[in-house]
Amino acid sequence: MQIQKPISELLEFSIINVDKPAGLTSFKVCEKIRNIFNAKKAGHFGTLDPMVTGVLPVAFNRACRLSNYFMIKNKEYIGKMQIHSDISEEELKEEMEKFNGKIMQKPPVKSRVKRVLRERNVDKFKIIKKQGKIVEFESDVQAGTYIRKLISDLGERIGGAHMIELRRIKAGIFRENESHKIEEIEKAFKEWKAGREDKLRKMLIPAEIIKQIITSVQVKEEAVKELLNGKPLMKKEIASSEPSGSENSKLAVFNKERFIGIYKVIEDKDILARAEFVLN
Repeated sequence: MQIQKPISELLEFSIINVDKPAGLTSFKVCEKIRNIFNAKKAGHFGTLDPMVTGVLPVAFNRACRLSNYFMIKNKEYIGKMQIHSDISEEELKEEMEKFNGKIMQKPPVKSRVKRVLRERNVDKFKIIKKQGKIVEFESDVQAGTYIRKLISDLGERIGGAHMIELRRIKAGIFRENESHKIEEIEKAFKEWKAGREDKLRKMLIPAEIIKQIITSVQVKEEAVKELLNGKPLMKKEIASSEPSGSENSKLAVFNKERFIGIYKVIEDKDILARAEFVLN
């Protein structure tokens, strides 16, 4: 259930799930969204290549600081590739299954990260439909896995393959059926300015949704002021049962519905966790 803040307040700490169109960079999409809302800051969770469409969560203002916590979750895609040989569907299926599990992948030449081999996990890489040399596929992969490179590496085993179409249908907790086209977002914003907020309110996701991916903990009212000033979270300040997180695990700290911040668990007799991000 969404917290019923005024829209103007919600925009200071919220996320909108954008359906990215083909032909725009992720940065350009972000820029368009920022301009629509006249936001001080906007940032996306996970870059998509210009030709790739689909789920691109965009955060506003202070919610941009949560980017790294959301981006580490798995991504799901559907797409099309063209294979260069006359391999049968059964043979192709067998070769694709070899990429499930742990793989070693070097980022493509055009990527912005250092081109070194990295271990990545592929939970799913399978055929949806094969018509001649055009193959529709679906994949569920660890964040930071390059689908274009996955297909290229498959091609090295089967006589060549290249990606011709790709759409992201899920990025962590953000799903395709809850995404919105840029034009729809702009229309909802204009309606809000005209006094009708229903459409925009349904689109804006309070960033407190972080508790869906990070263990949440409730703290006592009297601890809030000092916690918002960056003070460590003491075990005696926990209002709920103490979480069982291991050292370095993360906690989303709340006082009732109020989000305090993200804390990292440490090994200490009295201190439970130290602040990584505080919403003050």
